[in-house]
Amino acid sequence: MTSTDPSVLDHDLARHFPELLKFESTTEMEASDLYTKIRPEVERIMNAVVVEQNNPKSKIQNPKWISALAWNIERGNIFEGIIDALKNHDQLKDKDVLLLTELDYGMARSGNRFIAREIAQRLDLNYAFAPVYVALQKGSGVESESEGENTKSIHGLATFSKWPMKNVHAVPLPNGKDKMWGKEKRLGYLRALIADIEHPSGTFRTVTVHLDAHCSRAHRHLQMKIILDHLDTLPKLPTLIGGDWNTTTFNAQSARRAILGYWRRVMMGVKNVVKNHYPHPDRYFEKALFREIESRGYEYKSLNEVGAGTIHYDVGSIEKNTNLRDWVPEWCFPFIFWAANRVGGRVSGRLDWFAGHGIEIAPGTQPHTVGDLVDDDGTPLSDHDAITLDFRFSPSM
Repeated sequence: MTSTDPSVLDHDLARHFPELLKFESTTEMEASDLYTKIRPEVERIMNAVVVEQNNPKSKIQNPKWISALAWNIERGNIFEGIIDALKNHDQLKDKDVLLLTELDYGMARSGNRFIAREIAQRLDLNYAFAPVYVALQKGSGVESESEGENTKSIHGLATFSKWPMKNVHAVPLPNGKDKMWGKEKRLGYLRALIADIEHPSGTFRTVTVHLDAHCSRAHRHLQMKIILDHLDTLPKLPTLIGGDWNTTTFNAQSARRAILGYWRRVMMGVKNVVKNHYPHPDRYFEKALFREIESRGYEYKSLNEVGAGTIHYDVGSIEKNTNLRDWVPEWCFPFIFWAANRVGGRVSGRLDWFAGHGIEIAPGTQPHTVGDLVDDDGTPLSDHDAITLDFRFSPSM
């Protein structure tokens, strides 16, 4: 259900959160009388997409090509810094389309803002927002200590455009881990957000993607296959897929699997894995996902700064270590620190990607990974770097 009115996301579920938090699995929850009662409201939210067209016509900056940015903005917590970067950073400003993941609506950790709507208003852009979770708590790690209470308790992803958007819809993706098991409980599932953009040089399609982190590599491959299968049913258009694919190289369905994977990488050689696999997940660990993309006629290598990490783990980061403790046992940390210190205490992986069909890199340009994004006091704007791309339609389209 697509709506131009954000009130479609209003709900009265919060009064049930204390009872919902008592369930230890989705199966147990869905078998309850309580969930039978609230299911229609949950499904209404999870089937909704909010679309507001604030800028139906924009001045052409460069009609020869289209500029795109994909960025996991980590909830939108550092909101003013993110706005400043999108307005003023030389490599991030004035993009035709933004494919953004991890945007809150009414979460205490991000000031109870409607992050997507406020970004669109501040940048004078059209936007589409798709909820993926109703959060039963404030969040994980340090987020659980946020001041205040959630209002809407919704988390999602969004597409922004200077140009009119049509045929906007979302594709549900199955969970790789039971979201009602563990410390951070949520209702819902990830979705890919699809929109056709009416650019002056022609209509093209965007797909904003956030694949599961706490799942197996095979499950991420499955999620991408579902997206590609759906795209095959649509009228053919030049297509840009972008976002956080969570190509961590790990099976993180459980702490046990993650720990076993960690020791496998130790046996492969810490320096080898850090240099040749974390920044290059397509080489081996996540190979099936990337081969699936290529087998469907999508290109990714020329559209990304391959080998450049987009997320960085530092042994000195108290916040990341606190978050990691939510799903990794305490006894593992000495081994994690040992491995990281073998390569200077910092490990980088590439989780964020573009892929395209019927498009090519704009002449004289290169895709970029944009890091070191901080606010005025040096606080990182997100735990992910942004990625950018200038492209044009392929001559064959």
